[in-house]
Amino acid sequence: MSPANTTTIDPKASIAAERKAPSFPIRELTYWLDGSKKTTELKERIMLELERDPLWRVSDYPNLSLAETRERAMKKVRRLADLASSRPLEETMVRMSIISVVDPGFWTRFGVHFGLFFGALQGQATPAQLAYWMEQGAFTMQGITGCFGMTELGHGSNVAGLETTATYDPNTDEFDVHSPTLTATKWWIGGAAHTATHCAVYAQLIVNGKRYGTKTFVVQLRDTKTFELMPGVNIGDLGKKMGRDQIDNGWIRFTHVRIPRSHMLMKHTKVLRSGKVIEPPLAQLAYGALIQGRVSMVSDSANVAKRALTIATRYASVRRQFSDGTPGAPETKLIDYPIHQHRLLPLMAQTFAMVFAAREMTASYQKLMSQLNELGDSKGTEADSAIKNLKETHATSAGLKAFCTWMCLNIIDQCRQSLGGHGYSAYTGLSQAYSDFAVHCTWEGDNTILTLQCGRYLVATALDARKGQPLPANLAYLKNALSADGKELKVKPCAGDSADVVGSLDTLQAAWSSVAANAIVNAVRDFEAGLAKGLSKDNAYEFSSASRLHAARMHTYTYLLHRFAAQVKKSPQALRPTLTLLAQLFGAHSAVNHSGEFLQSGFYSGAQIETLKGFVNNACAQIRPDAVPLTDAFGYTDYVINSPLGRYDGDVYEKYFELVTSLNPQKPIPYFDSLIRPLLERTNESQPGPELEIDQE
Repeated sequence: MSPANTTTIDPKASIAAERKAPSFPIRELTYWLDGSKKTTELKERIMLELERDPLWRVSDYPNLSLAETRERAMKKVRRLADLASSRPLEETMVRMSIISVVDPGFWTRFGVHFGLFFGALQGQATPAQLAYWMEQGAFTMQGITGCFGMTELGHGSNVAGLETTATYDPNTDEFDVHSPTLTATKWWIGGAAHTATHCAVYAQLIVNGKRYGTKTFVVQLRDTKTFELMPGVNIGDLGKKMGRDQIDNGWIRFTHVRIPRSHMLMKHTKVLRSGKVIEPPLAQLAYGALIQGRVSMVSDSANVAKRALTIATRYASVRRQFSDGTPGAPETKLIDYPIHQHRLLPLMAQTFAMVFAAREMTASYQKLMSQLNELGDSKGTEADSAIKNLKETHATSAGLKAFCTWMCLNIIDQCRQSLGGHGYSAYTGLSQAYSDFAVHCTWEGDNTILTLQCGRYLVATALDARKGQPLPANLAYLKNALSADGKELKVKPCAGDSADVVGSLDTLQAAWSSVAANAIVNAVRDFEAGLAKGLSKDNAYEFSSASRLHAARMHTYTYLLHRFAAQVKKSPQALRPTLTLLAQLFGAHSAVNHSGEFLQSGFYSGAQIETLKGFVNNACAQIRPDAVPLTDAFGYTDYVINSPLGRYDGDVYEKYFELVTSLNPQKPIPYFDSLIRPLLERTNESQPGPELEIDQE
């Protein structure tokens, strides 16, 4: 049926109809997702402040050059630096969480100083050192702008293999910081190209010819008055990137740069004037502070996914395509097609899972850091407990950072594709979101490497459990899923065949626990097979890398579902039916996509998997009437959404046309006379060649 024979419906009326009868109180869900009514109101105040500030205009970003993008970002630094140093920490954290969605490139540029550079001081400096650098202006960005010098041209994830050296000279009480090779050049250093005066440099500590591993040193890059490079420091610009052009990434080379001994951050390892090195009794505690970035990226994944889903879901609720053939009937909304529900609503469930996982991961991290700060250099039971918690939090945050950033990147692209051709436009919001977010999968640890770290922890913990060691809370499911010796899977198959049983939240949790346990058992077997071949422990872990990666992925699915279920139980009664259904959809849809794992573990039969597929279909149909109300509960204003296709009022076509035409006004074609006219006016006549003698015969 052609559109000419159908009834046209105002897009604003289409989306208004979506909000007539939500099955849950939207505002109450917003409060629950944000953590409190107070936080929601603070978010709304900050979003309004940003929207009304001309400095924070974002609608024209697609048309800015690299230089314009960087300059505009820098204009915002001063204002936010003043706010960050004068407003309560809670407000600053909320503000930054919103900015990470509104302007992720600026969030990075600002976060390099406050999150990475100042975070290194907080995590690695002694109290006296921290006080000194704060007096120099490190917290307020008055006199100092910092960057974070870990990654090198030749090394990223392998921090222990960094080549930059810091050699102690006892004659002058200084460190000699040096880049001995081309691959030792610090690379991808945010803020280095234009902004930073100082850098938290990760380098190999060398004292009396002995290496003591990678430590952190504060190195001045530029004169704070003239901004000239310091002697021995060379810096260059890395230029255009895939995304986040607001941040001035650069490279740094050090040629025997001298710094005072006190510029080595000595909260953990200490170097005395005599050259004596005092290493901490618990060296691994130094890495606790590095977990923060991974934890924040789990939250960022959830926040960015909310925006992408809001755009795609609202557009699907006003975009109409084809009709059922009834004369005069309106075309069908995209969201009313079952296949479109399958495209978007499982992603909605994934986003809620990330929100709740981020909440619990943040709480675990804060608890860990409090424990580490109270511990100091003490030993004994408390230290053992801290190390155990550190290992668990490190592994969980590594797995979650990888899993959630991969998941969010996929959500962005699936939402972009669901917009059809309009998704390819820079003005509809998701093409740039993809480019900006993709870096999350490689910075703060390459995702594959982090997943393998999580898998190594799972194997080690399973082996410890065989020896009688207690299981951490996140792996408690292994107790019921493994045999007494911990070597075999102890499966209790799903007992019912109805959708109510197969797709219940309790059943899905048990199912995923079984699958994760099976994957861990297989990873342990591969590891032990490597040992049996005579491989070293490290090489046996490499031998089992594929199964470790898989075990970590299955464990993270299980963690997300368990955390989702736990949050459902804590939620207000009015929200539980909706949240329960979303949790079931997350668990069931993920299980269907990995159905072979459930058949292999023996938890579900083939017939039960088919029942689960039907459950997913029904769950999507049940959630569909709440699709728009659920995105409304995310609480983002049109300013934050920054897409004409994701407008709250549904006026997508008028606003899309207005945006495109206002940013691209009609002008004379600049290359018409030089290129187009010559192309059109060229002739095809060819010049005759010379007369050939043979033709004269």
